[in-house]
Amino acid sequence: MLYIGIDLGTSAVKLLLMEADGQIRKIVSREYPLRFPHPGWSEQNPADWLAAVKDGIRELVSGCDAGQVRGIGAGGQMHGLVVLDKDDKVIRPAILWNDGRTAAQTDYLNQTIGRQKLRQYTGNIAFAGFTAPKLLWMRENEPELFDKIDKIMLPKDYINYMLTGVHCTDYSDASGTLLLDVRNKCWSKEMLDICGVSLRQMPRLFESYETVGTLKPEIAKALGLPASVRVAAGAGDNAAAAIGTGTAYSGACNISLGTSGTIFIASDRFLLPPDGIHSFAHADGRYHLMGCMLSAASCNKWFMEEILRTKDYPAEQKGITGQMLGRGHVYYLPYLMGERAPHNDPAARSCFIGMTMDTTREDMTQAVLEGVAFGIRDSLEEIRRLGMDIKTSTICGGGAKSPLWRKIFANVLNISLTMPETEQGPGYGGAILAATACGEYRSVQEAAERLVHTTGVTEPEPALSSLYEERYRTFHKLYPALKGLFPEL
Repeated sequence: MLYIGIDLGTSAVKLLLMEADGQIRKIVSREYPLRFPHPGWSEQNPADWLAAVKDGIRELVSGCDAGQVRGIGAGGQMHGLVVLDKDDKVIRPAILWNDGRTAAQTDYLNQTIGRQKLRQYTGNIAFAGFTAPKLLWMRENEPELFDKIDKIMLPKDYINYMLTGVHCTDYSDASGTLLLDVRNKCWSKEMLDICGVSLRQMPRLFESYETVGTLKPEIAKALGLPASVRVAAGAGDNAAAAIGTGTAYSGACNISLGTSGTIFIASDRFLLPPDGIHSFAHADGRYHLMGCMLSAASCNKWFMEEILRTKDYPAEQKGITGQMLGRGHVYYLPYLMGERAPHNDPAARSCFIGMTMDTTREDMTQAVLEGVAFGIRDSLEEIRRLGMDIKTSTICGGGAKSPLWRKIFANVLNISLTMPETEQGPGYGGAILAATACGEYRSVQEAAERLVHTTGVTEPEPALSSLYEERYRTFHKLYPALKGLFPEL
């Protein structure tokens, strides 16, 4: 049997075809545009996602027995606001996870409604990227469009809706809306009232590994698939990626170095998080803690391609010797698009500090790599305060392919890091969820244990970890010292 995994990302969709034993038979991808209509805004047209998914699936199953495809599961970019009218037409472009227009609405939720009430209603506080502040922004700035809303959904749920006709979401993705009572896994009536929307407009809630429906006949025909293909509810990208790395037991940790960066720790029980950390439902039916920084590997991409004008990443890292690690004098704050965890500050900005006349190109490249690792360390420290003792983690994403960056991370965090043998992120997790929905495995945990294997270990080195401990203490002072200046910039 075959299963399709969809990774609905920010710049492209990646689709994979997985055999029941976890082997990847084929991978295809399709890009789509990202729009920035105003500084700090970030939007996409959901129709572009759908067209890319449909075209990608057709290519994915070409040359194979499409009748063997049993299920589809998606991992998708979280928090994006997709709204449809009563005729199922998209009302406005989707407002994405990295959109920064909702600072005033986020402040209203955190300050006027109050963090304590938000925690009571949802288990979390408001972040600018969350969906609820987007609804408030739309109500205040686009009232005519707001009044037309008939259905509210998240990016991957729009795809599932168009495939099946079922208005649905899963608990992990819904956790990032600030509309879900995460502890009790139900929509929060209080938050719906605050945002001026009704339960009728909200999607039906599913566990990530549950079947939401089968393909609509016309969709099945267009894709060349049987109409009996099941569509799993899927998961938010971070939860799906965690499943794809085997992070499906309490205490398991995964670090993702993609466009954004996350540290994700699975838990058997709901834990009330500190302000900068999210406590969400997990795709395995349980819970997880997560710290998310808005710019991770994208910091390195920006520095390489926009500043140094090169795409030869290995060549730029080659000059950073082992003797330089932990001894640099330049620091980099990785806040290119503001920051979420743990600062929750849309106004935060990226900067270099500590440069002198002898600062080199290599020094600045090293500072970028270290700054992202220090940013993840900030979230790890908040999670450790809850009593979570993290000694090891998997690491995935484009940035994790760099041996140098893995070494920096292992020593900055002082934990051992392993790489998944099959590193396909949310798409692989989505395919595992689809296989579970189709009964191939009894549980997500069983599927992850049988399908996910790791390769290679990067261990921290005591002497180097000690050097980075001192550098982290200095880094940790920089944001508080500069915070008051950022709004002026």
